[in-house]
Amino acid sequence: MSEHPNLEVLKRFDPTNVSLSIDAFAEDAVFHFYNPHLPDLDGDHVGRKGIQSFFEKLETMTGGAFKPNVVSVQACGDELVVVHRKQQIQLEGRHLESDVVVVWRIVDGQIKEVWDIPSVHTVNVLDE
Repeated sequence: MSEHPNLEVLKRFDPTNVSLSIDAFAEDAVFHFYNPHLPDLDGDHVGRKGIQSFFEKLETMTGGAFKPNVVSVQACGDELVVVHRKQQIQLEGRHLESDVVVVWRIVDGQIKEVWDIPSVHTVNVLDE
């Protein structure tokens, strides 16, 4: 059984090196982000430049310690992929880990829309 084509699209995107993989996104893609612990990043990030800027700000805010460790990936029909991650970041001198679900909408072989949904009430502090 072959892998779902949308999973191949996601493999083209590396959130730790966005500048080299931004072409996985459609020109008019939208990245929806909400996290009360990172209010400077809240909102809709539109287009490749907006999405690249989002990840650059995230890298700066976390001191380059952003690690999106994938737990599971599930293609849902012809358009959606749901990814569960254990995400690690460094924020204000603390190493944190939380569960995140990311819903990716893929159209015509490119990422068209993303919803990043973090668990904000069950963040684990790793360095205590």
